[in-house]
Amino acid sequence: MDTLYIIFFFILGSTLGSFFGVLGERLPKKENFTTSHSHCNNCNKTLHFYDMIPILSYLLHLGRCRYCKEKIPTILPLLELITGLLFSVSYYSFGLSYDLLLALGVVSLLVIILVTDLTYYIIPDEVVIFFIFYFTFIQFFKVGFNETCTHITTGLFLFSLMYFIMWLGEKIFKKESLGGGDVKILFVFGLVLEPMLGVLTIFLGSLIALPVAIVILFTNKEHMIPFGPFLTISFALIFFSKITTTDFLHFLGL
Repeated sequence: MDTLYIIFFFILGSTLGSFFGVLGERLPKKENFTTSHSHCNNCNKTLHFYDMIPILSYLLHLGRCRYCKEKIPTILPLLELITGLLFSVSYYSFGLSYDLLLALGVVSLLVIILVTDLTYYIIPDEVVIFFIFYFTFIQFFKVGFNETCTHITTGLFLFSLMYFIMWLGEKIFKKESLGGGDVKILFVFGLVLEPMLGVLTIFLGSLIALPVAIVILFTNKEHMIPFGPFLTISFALIFFSKITTTDFLHFLGL
C-alpha cells in the first residue's frame, strides 16, 4: 500500500510541477494562467494533453516540441521530476497526516519560488497570499485556533526581523539589499516553524547563499542575488528535518 501511495504522490507531484513551471513563468509577467491554453513558446502552437504528460512527453519527443521541433528547456522536465520526488518524500516522511499537507505546501512553495525568483528576481504577492491562507487553514485544523494565532504572531516577528535586516542593509550599502518578497515570505515561514527555527532559517539560507554570492560578486556586474530560493531551501530543510527548538538548543549545549 505504501508503494502505491508513493507512486500516487510522485504522479501528483510531477503533474503539479508542470503547472508550477507555467505558474512561475506567467505570474511575474501578469499573464493569465487559468484560462489561456498551454502553448509552445517558439511556434505558439496550442499543446494538447498528450503533449504535456509529465516527464514522459519530454522523453517520447526527445526533448523537442512535437510541432516545430524546437528544443524544450531541460528545466521543465527537471521541475516535474524534482516535484514528483519531493512529494513522494513528503508522504514517506509524514504519512497521511496534516504534516503531509504542510509538507506538500512547503515543496510547492519551494518549486514556484525557484522559478519566479531565479528567472525574474521576484516573488509574486499572489504566491505569498495563497500560501498564507493555505498554511493558516491547515494549522487551524491541526493545532486549533490558539496555536494558529501563535504561528501568526511568529510570522509577524519573522517579517519584522527580516524587514529590519533589509532596512539595515540599505543603510549600510546605500542601495536595496533585499527584495520585498524576501521579507514577506518570512511571514509564511512563521506559519509553519517555531520562532527560533525561523531565525535559523534566515541564518542557514544566508550560509547556503554565501558561496553563490561570492561567485556572483566576481562574475556579475549587477551583483544581483535572488535570495528567495536560498531562504526557501533552508525552510524546506528545517521542516523536513523535523528538528525542534529543544533539539536546536541541545545541539548548542544550552
